[in-house]
Amino acid sequence: MTQVLSQVKTHEHDPNVMYSQNSSDDAGVYQITDEIALVQSVDYFTPIVDDPYTFGQIAAANALSDLYAMGADVKTALNIVGFSVEKYGSDILARILQGAEDKVYEAGGSIIGGHSIDDDEPKFGLSVTGVAHPDRIYRNNGAKAGDVLVLTKPIGTGIITTAIKKGLASNSEQQEVINWMSKLNRKASELLKPYDVHACTDVTGFGLLGHAYEIANGSNVSIEITNSSVPVINGTKRLAEKGAIPGGSKSNLKWLKSFTQFDNKIDEIDRYILGDAITSGGLLISLSEEDAKAYVSEANQNDIEASIIGRVFEESKTKIYIQ
Repeated sequence: MTQVLSQVKTHEHDPNVMYSQNSSDDAGVYQITDEIALVQSVDYFTPIVDDPYTFGQIAAANALSDLYAMGADVKTALNIVGFSVEKYGSDILARILQGAEDKVYEAGGSIIGGHSIDDDEPKFGLSVTGVAHPDRIYRNNGAKAGDVLVLTKPIGTGIITTAIKKGLASNSEQQEVINWMSKLNRKASELLKPYDVHACTDVTGFGLLGHAYEIANGSNVSIEITNSSVPVINGTKRLAEKGAIPGGSKSNLKWLKSFTQFDNKIDEIDRYILGDAITSGGLLISLSEEDAKAYVSEANQNDIEASIIGRVFEESKTKIYIQ
């Protein structure tokens, strides 16, 4: 998409536009007053689980994650629907919408409308809007040498959902990945407010390595990630070894090859896991070591599986090191 947008001449004549498609932030931001900024994003995709209600919940949690990555409080959402009622029936679509409705309500927001088109291949997502103080927007380009990196959810959702489609995942593995993808990043974001957040993003399609690269590149720093410290959803490696590696994860590694240096002890499967194309992943945060330790302790006490997974240092030739 970056290659496409680079060819589009945008017209940013409004000084209230703080961040837009011309930056690599997770959402667009428009300042309303000295104390209020609108934070907006949109995301949608094809079903990744069979149950329609669960799909609606995951799609909503995934779309809302961009707002949480920017430090915003959720306010409203609009449904985006591609669906053939004639082919699949109205009950399935109603369950998808109910899943999204309940998840946005859990987030403290309201779905206030939407739009649908007739489509033989189901697609669903949301356009979401939140608010934040203009001076408290989290961006993904302010990491500083000496920081450490915190991750708030385990990785592996792309591999496990691919395994589900192939009939390889056990019932317990399926339920665990659904629980993680359905979980909002709301609390993880709210707990960050007292801390000096240097950079923040949510881990989604580019995988942990891809989003770490975005932070490193935007911040003019390099990042080292300790593979053994990265939390991984149970069953991920087993299923990856059985061939459940999505095309997006392979593409991520190919794209990052020239920016990343792996220690020889990191095998091919672990590399795919680190590059796994995630749906509704956790927040990746750059903080001072003191703040990170305090945040992780507080997060863990609030049912958030936060971990320190790496560190930030002065920019070098290689952007991402994996040890």
